[in-house]
Formats: sequence, structure tokens, C-alpha cells
Amino acid sequence: MIKAMTSPITFGQPDEKAVLDRLGQIPGYAPHFKAAFPEEADPMTAQNMAKAVGAYERTLVTPSPFDAYLAGNVEALSPMARAGLAKFIDTGCVACHEGAGVGGAMYRKFGVLEDYWNATGSQTIDKGRVDVTKNPDDLYVFRVPSLRNVAMTAPYFHDGSVPTLPEAVKVMARVQLGVVLSEADTRDIVAFLASLTGEPRANFTALPMLPEGAVIPAK
Repeated sequence: MIKAMTSPITFGQPDEKAVLDRLGQIPGYAPHFKAAFPEEADPMTAQNMAKAVGAYERTLVTPSPFDAYLAGNVEALSPMARAGLAKFIDTGCVACHEGAGVGGAMYRKFGVLEDYWNATGSQTIDKGRVDVTKNPDDLYVFRVPSLRNVAMTAPYFHDGSVPTLPEAVKVMARVQLGVVLSEADTRDIVAFLASLTGEPRANFTALPMLPEGAVIPAK
């Protein structure tokens, strides 16, 4: 968060102090930070801003049946979904789709064992991160997506080239792991992935209310 605040892509400020100076000019923020961090003489710090953003982002989490399963409720997943979870692990999907987000924390080459576009039918071949980093090692490297709510986010892959989740699961097993999944195994894995769909909060689509005067002053 602190790095993002000083990035020219976000705030366009040269350093942390410049960001804090500009945000400090917005009168509505000061009382909110004082209320949130009452024991601090100067609560508007980069660390506290990161805590505030993190607190807000946690309100966007959509707990799913899989979360209930992880908390100890085995019956939260159907027998098919539990079989899919086992297959998801045994096939090797968890090597990249790991952690609380079931992915989203690393970069990997798409098409380890064969060119991805042959499997996806992509009309345009995207070279991945190499176009940005200019590092040959980043050829066809993409960010591993989180699989949270993945059943709700068709079409799939960076270019939307695959329309359905079962097809996407088969493609990933094939081009990343060299595994040809049976129809039964695919159905089970898709059932597990469906358990990652969470119920949104009642006010999920409501825009956050910013303090009065929350416009960053011009330089």
C-alpha cells in the first residue's frame, strides 16, 4: 500500500511525504483518522492509511461454502465438491492456485507444456508480461488469477477465449500440467470451484462515501 501511494501511476507524487501533505489538505479526513486511531497524536500516516484501506477491502470479501468447509464444516461442500477439491490438489492445481485467494499471488507462464493459444483458440497471441518488462523470461507469463467467484466470471483467460468453466479447467490441466481430465473429474473440479462463490453483502454495490471536500488539491 505504501509503495502504491508513492507510485507515479497512482498519486503521481515523488515520495511518501508529498502524498501525506496533499491528503492532509482534505479537511474531511482528519476527524475520521483521529476517531479511528485516538491514541496517536498524528494519526494520518502511511501505515494507518494502509490499515484503513485494508479494513475497507475486507468488507468486500464474499464468504463462500469453501470458507465454511475450511472452518470445520465438512458438510458445507457436497460430496462432488469434496471429490473435486481432492482432484484439484492431486492434479497439481494448488501449486499456483494457493492461499486464501486460491491464487492471485504469483506470476506463471501460460502454456508450460504446449502453446496456450492452440488449446484456447485465441485469435491474438498475447506475449504476457514481456511486453512491459522486456525481460525474455517473462514471455507468455501472466498473473495467476484468484479463483474466488470464478464460476461467475466467464468467459475465461486474459482474452476471454474460452466460454465455459469446464472447458477452462480442461485447458489448464492440459497445457500447464500435462493432464487430460475425464468428464467425471472435470465435473467434480467444477463443483469444487463453484463452492468458491460467495454471497455478496446487501450493500455490496453501494459506493463508499468519501469525506466532504475529498478532492486532492491541484499542485
